[in-house]
Amino acid sequence: MVDKLIIVESPAKANTIKKFLGGKVKVVASMGHIRDLPKSKFGVNIEKNFEPEYINIRGKASLINSLKKDAKDAKKVFLATDPDREGEAIAWHLSNILGINNQENCRVTFNEITKQAVQNAIQNPREINMDLTDAQQARRILDRFVGYKVSPVLWKKVKKGLSAGRVQSIAVKLIVDREEEIEKFIPEEYWNIYLMVSKIKPKKEFQAKFYGKDGKKVEIHTKEEVDVILKNLENAKYIVSDIKKSEKKRTPAPPFITSTMQQEASRKLGFSLKKTMAVAQGLYEGKSIPEKGMVGLITYMRTDSTRISEEARTNAKAHIESQYGKEYYENRYYKAKKDSQDAHEAIRPTYVELEPEKIKNSLTSDEYKLYKLIYNRFIASQMSAAVFDTVAVTIKANDYDFKANGQTLKFKGFMTLYIEGTDFEEDDENTKVPELEVKEELIKEKIDPKQSFTEPPPRYTEASLVKELEEKGIGRPSTYAPTITTILARGYIEKVQKQLIPMELGKVVNKLLIENFPDVFNEEFTAEMENKLDEVAEGNIDWHKVIEEFYNPFKIVLEKVEKELEHVKLEYEVSDVPCEKCGKMMVFKYGRYGKFLACPGYPECKNAKPIIETITEPCPKCGATVQIRKTKKNRKYYICENNPKSCDYISWNKPGDEKKAKSPKKTTKTTKKQPKKSSKMSKKIKI
Repeated sequence: MVDKLIIVESPAKANTIKKFLGGKVKVVASMGHIRDLPKSKFGVNIEKNFEPEYINIRGKASLINSLKKDAKDAKKVFLATDPDREGEAIAWHLSNILGINNQENCRVTFNEITKQAVQNAIQNPREINMDLTDAQQARRILDRFVGYKVSPVLWKKVKKGLSAGRVQSIAVKLIVDREEEIEKFIPEEYWNIYLMVSKIKPKKEFQAKFYGKDGKKVEIHTKEEVDVILKNLENAKYIVSDIKKSEKKRTPAPPFITSTMQQEASRKLGFSLKKTMAVAQGLYEGKSIPEKGMVGLITYMRTDSTRISEEARTNAKAHIESQYGKEYYENRYYKAKKDSQDAHEAIRPTYVELEPEKIKNSLTSDEYKLYKLIYNRFIASQMSAAVFDTVAVTIKANDYDFKANGQTLKFKGFMTLYIEGTDFEEDDENTKVPELEVKEELIKEKIDPKQSFTEPPPRYTEASLVKELEEKGIGRPSTYAPTITTILARGYIEKVQKQLIPMELGKVVNKLLIENFPDVFNEEFTAEMENKLDEVAEGNIDWHKVIEEFYNPFKIVLEKVEKELEHVKLEYEVSDVPCEKCGKMMVFKYGRYGKFLACPGYPECKNAKPIIETITEPCPKCGATVQIRKTKKNRKYYICENNPKSCDYISWNKPGDEKKAKSPKKTTKTTKKQPKKSSKMSKKIKI
């Protein structure tokens, strides 16, 4: 018999915790959830106050029996699943299966997997928090209502296998709405006039930009307006009319929360949200470090709080002052955002002394990159502001004003270590401005008018979509990555060079949902529902009431939609391809493997065929047309239309680009080298 049985979620976490606890202790993993709603039926008893009908997850019978045996052989069982709502719910399910009283002090949580944190948690167990558990149950049941009641509408009208989700459908809506904005956008012409001037002595050139007339800002929209300004400047003198000097401070960004970590990892490392969370999970659960053994390197990675402990603050201070000097340290506290749950600290390194370079050899390349990002962001968040000397100069030419702005870095501060990234390029209008005096005359070197056009709003990236969802209060730290992963997997959107673009299927599904369920699939309603779930977690609202308030109006809308859509025929996009059998213009439909052409005369005419995309570059082997096809994982490859009849050409690379490919690793995901003969490529590509 063992003194203590500790149940965690993953084997990696179990291995890390084992080394911190002496005596007769056993640490085992539940491998995530062990109970859930059934997949084969609705699983929520509406008549019995929306009670969920949980079942043991298929395939986990032997694990459950093993856990029961371990619990029977232990004097005390501790449930140490992750410190969030999901982890609390898993602990509650474990307590039910293992026969542990909910009011028993069996629940332990730690924000970081360090010796002190784990030992403190074991010494101070608590009851299972049913408010957190109920919030998770409410979310699960709400998602079941939407998924199991709305999805069949999509099956009937669009195609089998589609799904609707409260948060994922809003994410698709945002992407579709943005695409419509881009399509409807009408560019507007505008002009800038750049002036290159110089001091007379010593001769130093710098650039100024047209501002306006008589101190008022003027926008230039046409070439004619530019010509009038240039004509009036022909004999002008360029005199410095105003100089403003000041000092500007730039403060560091706060330590990471889940969403900001995902955004920065996307911008700076090119990581997908899913990859970021997987790598962060490994860093949290533990890595083997020389002289320390298995140790968790970062705090819990699902958080929306920028709070850090006093101990971490003290350690950061000592590190900064020893590495950079006292003038580089500033004790900073960051205010949590309005809807922050503040249950955990921000994401930070657990040991400040474990600098990224010191443990680089103990980490994979991806782990090192993300750890360095987290480490530097945290240390920088406790550093002094960067200080700039700024100068703003106004140059008068007849009645016109030109302005030049310059700044010089005076003290680097936190920028010595870390600078926050941005989703899009920022216009930098700063220039190197020499020492000038008011009323000083300058020499005109060149005037350069430039025509530009306003641009549409940019498409979302994973990073900017997470930012938008967060700002609108939609979803929570644990939901961002799975939401975007799901809508990509469903084929509602696609990712092209980091940009998220709606596919035709996503547009069709979005239109159907928004038109028929406007009160369910909108940003305000979804954000309000998140707030109610937070209220449940805080013990302010009973979860049954939240479900009831959602279900009663939802049921009425659902019945109405099902009746109305019964006789509505979905309008499909018409192609320019005639049906060979009946002559009707074929339409685009969606099947198991994506978009295809089908005759609108179905079921009388059942003609259907795949959509073949081609390129203009001919086959390098036989000169025939080259087709673009996709693997099951949606990866493009190129194949001759005569393959396999009379030509064996097939390649990952577009014809003509193959000579440009420097390394096979950049063009194929397999670890083997790409064969030189394209005839062997067919063995590499799994359709």
